[in-house]
Amino acid sequence: MRYSPRKIPLQSAGREVASSTDRSTWSSFAEASTSTRGVGMGFVLDGDGIVCVDLDHCLTGGQLAPWAERIVAAAGATYIEVSPSGTGVHIWGRAELVHGRVVHLPGGGKAEVYPNGRYITVTSRPFGDTPSVLGDLSGLVGELIA
Repeated sequence: MRYSPRKIPLQSAGREVASSTDRSTWSSFAEASTSTRGVGMGFVLDGDGIVCVDLDHCLTGGQLAPWAERIVAAAGATYIEVSPSGTGVHIWGRAELVHGRVVHLPGGGKAEVYPNGRYITVTSRPFGDTPSVLGDLSGLVGELIA
């Protein structure tokens, strides 16, 4: 799917908004990548084992806040990208998780952990020398939601 400047999910064709919970509004990567709607692409988390840990307001001048450094280090070898705002990161990987959660962390940080029912913007701007693989985030997710 595509997204608007306000991060609203859009269908790749037509004028309709899309829904993170209605498969009939979703599009394939091929359709979304050739569409000119909106300002970018995103990914729907549908409970298939792919999760995203969203860290907002943790990146300044390319440097992570100390609370975010710990989370990124704990993520290990997995794909991490800079968010559209340039001030956050999305940590992508695999883990078994039923429900998402917002976790307030020591040091003033916040991590949002989502396995399903969410649309996450994608920038394809890797953070650092992140690998292009989805690693196992089970340990990290377990620590965050414990």
